[in-house]
Amino acid sequence: MSSMISRIWRPIKEGFLGVFRHGAMSLQSGSAVTITLIIISLFLIFTMNVSRFTQGIEQSVQISATVDYDHESAEEEDRIGLAIQDIEGVDTVTFSDKAAEFQYYLDSFSDERTKEAFRPFEEDNPMHDAFYVTVKDGNSLQSVADAIREIEGIDSVNFGGASAVQLVYMLRSIRTGGGLLALALSVLAIFLIANTIKLTIMARADEIAIMRNVGARNGFIRSPFVVEGIIIGALGALLPIILTDYFYRAIYKFTGGYLLTQMFSLIPPETFLPRACTILLAIGVVVGLLGSFFSVSKYLRWKR
Repeated sequence: MSSMISRIWRPIKEGFLGVFRHGAMSLQSGSAVTITLIIISLFLIFTMNVSRFTQGIEQSVQISATVDYDHESAEEEDRIGLAIQDIEGVDTVTFSDKAAEFQYYLDSFSDERTKEAFRPFEEDNPMHDAFYVTVKDGNSLQSVADAIREIEGIDSVNFGGASAVQLVYMLRSIRTGGGLLALALSVLAIFLIANTIKLTIMARADEIAIMRNVGARNGFIRSPFVVEGIIIGALGALLPIILTDYFYRAIYKFTGGYLLTQMFSLIPPETFLPRACTILLAIGVVVGLLGSFFSVSKYLRWKR
């Protein structure tokens, strides 16, 4: 038991000592992680909120399908409603009769005189019964609308057309691009940490050579450097986490929680910050681990 504790404790202790022993190089490496994670934090704020905007647009865009006058019986409308619900990609189907449609049309006018001018038409209501359909994924708007048009008894289908589809596609592309850029920055941070750890390995070349001469295995030599890289990565993540917490709360308070309209609502800090800070810490730890692991493994391979 004591030998197991010793095996676990030794690389942790030497990793911490390595961070303090090579303070300047550790600071340089940690700064690289900090700068990278600050940039990644900006893209996290951007991409995660764009994802929320996309979901908001997908939920707000409804497909309006009006029923032909000749198919406005209860039996026919039950058949049409079930046929719409069976279409792949449909989330909800809501029925609205022609009386509700006429009232909605009247309410769209703010001028009472205009409303009164149209009220005589209420008795001989010219509106259609309608179904309002939401989809599970914005990418399926067009395909669902096309499928609804094929149903017997449907008079017309409207949902905003190509502009709604293009807006959803554009927001998804922005989110994907932000994710790819964050990944590229993480790779850059790994490279910077690998180079910094390489310098610390060079400075301890004699120490490593002695360990090799007494029969130490690569894993025994490598583990303190890996722990050192993890510590550097975690420490480098602290400042980005603090800045992200402070500035996101400030932005949310300043904007009132949304941009321009309620459709573009920001993720509440209580939901966003735990996820974002966990991601930043995880990226810092993984970047430090991979950077140190690749660097020391490459060195040990060359010196074998």
